[in-house]
Amino acid sequence: MDIKTTNSELLRFTTAGSVDDGKSTLIGRLLYDSKSIYQDQYEAIERVSERRGEDGVNLALLTDGLKSEREQGITIDVAYRYFSTPKRKFIIADTPGHIQYTRNMVTGASTANVALVLIDARNGVVEQTKRHAIISSLLQIPHLVVCINKMDLVDYSQEQYETIKTSFEKFASKLDVKDVSFIPISALKGDNVVNRSENMPWYEGATLMYYLENVHIASDHNLIDNRFPVQYVIRPYNDEHHDYRGYAGRVAGGTFKVGDEIIALPSGFGSKIKSIVGPRGEQSDAIPPESVTILLEDDIDISRGDMIVRPNNQPEVVQDLDVMICWFDHLKALTPRGKYAIRHSTQEARCIVKEVKYKLDIQTLSRDQEDLEIKVNDIARVVLRSTKPLFIDAYKQNRITGSIILIDEATNNTVGVGMVI
Repeated sequence: MDIKTTNSELLRFTTAGSVDDGKSTLIGRLLYDSKSIYQDQYEAIERVSERRGEDGVNLALLTDGLKSEREQGITIDVAYRYFSTPKRKFIIADTPGHIQYTRNMVTGASTANVALVLIDARNGVVEQTKRHAIISSLLQIPHLVVCINKMDLVDYSQEQYETIKTSFEKFASKLDVKDVSFIPISALKGDNVVNRSENMPWYEGATLMYYLENVHIASDHNLIDNRFPVQYVIRPYNDEHHDYRGYAGRVAGGTFKVGDEIIALPSGFGSKIKSIVGPRGEQSDAIPPESVTILLEDDIDISRGDMIVRPNNQPEVVQDLDVMICWFDHLKALTPRGKYAIRHSTQEARCIVKEVKYKLDIQTLSRDQEDLEIKVNDIARVVLRSTKPLFIDAYKQNRITGSIILIDEATNNTVGVGMVI
């Protein structure tokens, strides 16, 4: 791998759409046409396709790795794939389309810069398209690309493309989505995926690969509000570094520079940044999502779970959290007054469910205040009370400091994820 590729920007994107809209085939086509799969991988799926009596090579098999997925021809769990081009590195989260796997889609989309929403050109905007667009909006994914797929099955009709585009735009106007793009494609044939289609001369926009390589994501991170959750305190305890005390973690927001005045939460003690050490040694500043070690000029009692921020720009320090929860547990529903372990950035505490305000109807965006039993894959607005103060921002402001995880203490299973309102 050349140096240019090694230092290039990382883009995370997720796929969403109804069942059989061609999500896995699209990713297989992206990997194949960008020459990002090995010959032995291609030969393996070629043999499987032949054994199943399929015409040609089924590129969806590149991501559908579970036996039950290949048997049914659907995606069940999130499949992550990595590939790179000279311009960028990519991590793909191929998420399932079934309603009962909403939680899997939330998992795959939570860290994405771009969401690819696939629409079958024959069916147009369906209920599941709306569901996934709403979840993408709730998760504050900055960029949405609507891939109108299977254009080969509607004779590459511009009229059909424009009809679907208008329909989606009308629906998306109700959502909190900032950047929406539309691309007519055929994942099976490869039209407008990596190579420009000769079948749709009326489309003058970018191919999907060109879009992914060039979409601006540097400003997706919050570079205004300085947030550094401390993960680990580094104390070597040797003669060479006798007084060394470094605070390791990942920058969650803002730009930290040597010489900056900071304060540590929850103590409120202040100091200045003495030096910043990254993977390649000392550096003058650090921005999201870099992992670094910060050294301060003064010895302050800071431990895991504390947060380094700027004196004039601090998160809210609260114990009552108003959150949108996506429930994961298929065995037990969320219970009012129920007790759970809560994780927020590097902090851990316990919490109780104070109130369930409403359940969100994913199809209509209406609020159901009658049926408050929150079962698996449901999304609801709840108020939690934690046993100790947490340093939070609104999820809309910062996706890292604005998200929480709920854990069942009896089983240690992750039972829910939440976005702070």
